[in-house]
Amino acid sequence: MKIKVAVIFGGKSTEHEISIISAVQAMNNMDTEKYDIIPLYLTKNNEFYFGEALRNINEYRNIKSLLEKCQRVILVNDGTKHKIIKYPFKLFGKKILGEFDVAFPIVHGTNVEDGTLQGFLKTLNVPFVGCGVFASGLGMDKFAMKIMLKEAGFPVLDCLRFNAHDYQEPAQVIEKIEKKFAYPVIVKPVNLGSSIGISRADDKDALAKSLDTAFSFADMVLVERAITNLKEINCAVLGDSDEASASECEEPLTSHEILSYQDKYMGDGAKSSGSKGMQSLKRKIPADIPLEQKKYIQEMAVKAFQYLDCNGVARIDFMIDEAEGKVYFNEINTIPGSLSFYLWEPLGIKYKELLTHLINLALKRERKESEIVYSFDTNVLAQAGSFGAKGSKGSKL
Repeated sequence: MKIKVAVIFGGKSTEHEISIISAVQAMNNMDTEKYDIIPLYLTKNNEFYFGEALRNINEYRNIKSLLEKCQRVILVNDGTKHKIIKYPFKLFGKKILGEFDVAFPIVHGTNVEDGTLQGFLKTLNVPFVGCGVFASGLGMDKFAMKIMLKEAGFPVLDCLRFNAHDYQEPAQVIEKIEKKFAYPVIVKPVNLGSSIGISRADDKDALAKSLDTAFSFADMVLVERAITNLKEINCAVLGDSDEASASECEEPLTSHEILSYQDKYMGDGAKSSGSKGMQSLKRKIPADIPLEQKKYIQEMAVKAFQYLDCNGVARIDFMIDEAEGKVYFNEINTIPGSLSFYLWEPLGIKYKELLTHLINLALKRERKESEIVYSFDTNVLAQAGSFGAKGSKGSKL
């Protein structure tokens, strides 16, 4: 019997469209002899839609028309079954449109990749592919991630964090930054991906503009020194806390000081490749770095992946300060664009195999978690009347 896989994508995120590309790409590469694929699209209002038309990338040219071909649904947990229910409810007619065994979130960015969707699925007792709630949230919070990794001895750049309340006094924020760092600096939203809202500032005027831009996308902003002689290297990791391995390394090629959203998704490669997503980014694979440095990056990637309790596949971005010859951990992408399949192909792992492995990891975690005791029967509430107004804390035992 085939495993029913619900691929969830879209959502209320600035990376909504990139999620669609990644998800359609994955659905077109899944092993249909093993899996029944159920597309579940989340609109920008976080409404679930179900329908076969969702698997066709060309349908997304007109979202309104696409949704008219689909059915809005809700997900319901019914014991060990996970049901897709037609919404709004009608008195007569078919209500249950289908069931699924495991969810495969292919989402990017705030409100979906950051543990929000993962928490929703966990509440419904749905097995799902990828990182759990904690690792997902940590992966999206660049500041919290840096603090945790720094405490464990991983090399990260020092940074400052400011919130929207701090930025009510822009001059004070700029003064703190100038006191801590020399120009140039990098300004980025704390919890966004795909290089959205990130910019480099070479002087005070540019810093003010960069802060305005970053705060327009998020209410928390991070500032760190810019590496002027920079080489960016990415490495993916596949596995879980028991066993994980590193992919080939890549060097993204950028037309700017830092890799931009346009470089990733809207360059010449992206325009000609349709739904190739991050695969279309100009890059060197393998990266042009010494073998010793490559091994160091791969080992650090695996250690960080497991230290942060990640699961599935993640891409870790590193920065090399070529002037110092030092490697810095930059950030982790817990659901990378295109699931970083192109980093595994040089190792002989085809996309179809990668997707199968990810689903197997989700089912493995479900089996392990089923052995953990999360609740137990008690007679506490049967004695509720004896606690009076003070509750259980007021009683003397």
